[in-house]
Amino acid sequence: MTDTGTTPNLRELNKRRTREAISHAATRLFIERGFDRTTIAEVAAAAGVAKMTVTNHFPRKEDLFFDLHEELVARLPRAVAERAPGESALAALRRDCLTGLDRHDPRLGFSGPDFARTVAESPALGARLRELHEQSETALAEALSEAVRAAPDDSQDVDFESRVAAALLAAVDRAVFAEVFRRTLAGEEQAAIAAAVRPSAAQAFDRLEGALGSYAVRES
Repeated sequence: MTDTGTTPNLRELNKRRTREAISHAATRLFIERGFDRTTIAEVAAAAGVAKMTVTNHFPRKEDLFFDLHEELVARLPRAVAERAPGESALAALRRDCLTGLDRHDPRLGFSGPDFARTVAESPALGARLRELHEQSETALAEALSEAVRAAPDDSQDVDFESRVAAALLAAVDRAVFAEVFRRTLAGEEQAAIAAAVRPSAAQAFDRLEGALGSYAVRES
C-alpha cells in the first residue's frame, strides 16, 4: 500500500524496488570501504543501474546511507499531530520515545555497530546527521505552533514559545539518539542499550513536565 492507502501499480513497485536495491548496495559498500572512499559510480555499478538513476532517487550522497532520513525528520511532528485527546505534546513525545526504545527503533539510533562506526568515521555523515536533527526540530516547532493556535491561521510564522518548546523536547530526543549511538559503538547489545537508556529518557521528559506538561494539549 502507498501512503495514500491505494495499491501501488507496477511502475511504482519497480521504482520502490530500484530504490531499495540502490540503498542496500550503497550501505554495503559504505560499510566495507568507508563512506568518503566510495563513489556514486561504484554504488551504481553494484546496484546494476545508471549513475543518473542513483542521483534521481538520492540527490544527496549522504541520504544513500541515511535512507530513513525522511522518517527521522517526520517522527517528532507526527507524534504531536497524532496525540490522543487530552494528551499534551510532551506526553505524546515521551510515549513515542519510550515505545521506540522498547522496539529498538532505527530512528532512535538503533542501527548496529557497523552502521554506527561508518557514521563515526565520516565527517560528512556526521554533519548530515546533525542537519537531520535540526530539520526535525524545525518541523516539530511548526507542528507545535499549529497545535497551539486557537483559530486557523494562514501565517507560516512559528511563534517564539513553540520554538523554545521544540528545542527543549528535541534535545531529549537528540540526547537519546546520541547515547544509543555511543553504546552501540561500545559494542553493547540492543536490549541492554534500551534497558540502560530508557530510565534516563523517562526522567528527562519528567523534568520538563513542570514547564510543558500543560502545553499543546489536544482538546477532548
